[in-house]
Amino acid sequence: MGETILNVNNLRVTFHTYSGDVQAIRKISFHLNRGETLAIVGESGSGKSVTVKAIMGLLAQNAELKDGQVLFHGNDVLHMKKHQLEELRGKDIAMIAQDPMTSLDPTMQVGKQVAEPLIKHKHVEKAAAWREAVRFLKLVGIPNAEKRAHDYPHQFSGGQRQRIVIAIALICHPEILIADEPTTALDVTVQAQILDLMRTVQRKFGTSIIFITHDLGVVAGIADRVAVMYAGQILEYGTVDDIFYNPQHPYTWGLLNSMPTLATKDRLDAIPGTPPNLINPPVGDPFAARNPYALKIDQRRQPPFFKVSATHAAATWLLHPDAPQVTPPPEIQRRWAQFAKLNSKEVPVNDAKNS
Repeated sequence: MGETILNVNNLRVTFHTYSGDVQAIRKISFHLNRGETLAIVGESGSGKSVTVKAIMGLLAQNAELKDGQVLFHGNDVLHMKKHQLEELRGKDIAMIAQDPMTSLDPTMQVGKQVAEPLIKHKHVEKAAAWREAVRFLKLVGIPNAEKRAHDYPHQFSGGQRQRIVIAIALICHPEILIADEPTTALDVTVQAQILDLMRTVQRKFGTSIIFITHDLGVVAGIADRVAVMYAGQILEYGTVDDIFYNPQHPYTWGLLNSMPTLATKDRLDAIPGTPPNLINPPVGDPFAARNPYALKIDQRRQPPFFKVSATHAAATWLLHPDAPQVTPPPEIQRRWAQFAKLNSKEVPVNDAKNS
């Protein structure tokens, strides 16, 4: 395991609205190691983007940080002054926003936009910054970069604009790259190219990546570890193999069961119901109302994290020693069998507590 460079501890974020206070992030904790990719996955509205905006100090004006720490090399980002945050962003922690169509200034040549972080953070002379910008445009796969650096965003395709945004994020060699749904607006071919580009630059620069997505299919190709979020909380975390082959929380089962595979049926299985109202969040397990495996205790008490292995834990009462055995969906049973084969050991198909 590499050096831990980012620790998020008991983070709580509330949004003040006319309807009431929305408890968007409810005591989440995770860490990021040097050179690894941590994927944060979950349905829309689960709190993924709010989490990374808190890390960057980019929360909306109606947001309130109720509690927690975001420690970057031991320094709490949440208590930094404005000028410290401006120095941090782009230089040490950079972000790729969701929409490549609106992330660039339409009135500025792309070469100037790529060069701008170097001029601001590294105090590089403009001509040298432009040359470096052209080099990075080549690095991210923009053809004829010397000429195209003079062009404007509207002259590029969506995939090319996303590459330009990545060049802007990487030009100062940040230690952490936050990618917030970076492939959502792109077709599958361009998605694959962007993911391959991110893996390449990670190997080249040793960058740590926080990858935000609702698409578990994307996660499989890029992540080292995965945190599964729901209703402002992390419900399960582990290595990518832990989550894909040995999932333990029924919400993770639902996400995996709704993924298309080579053996996909005519109709995908969707998770029934809707996420809870976070103005009045549920007392027990936040997923209980949508969970066909819910126990009575799920309505009354929030489950703690139960450790599955040294790298894997899930917040579900099904892992309690006294919980009844359940039979998960066939797709999850198939994944458990694969996990058992990969680890050359028997995993009881209907007993998550012993897996």
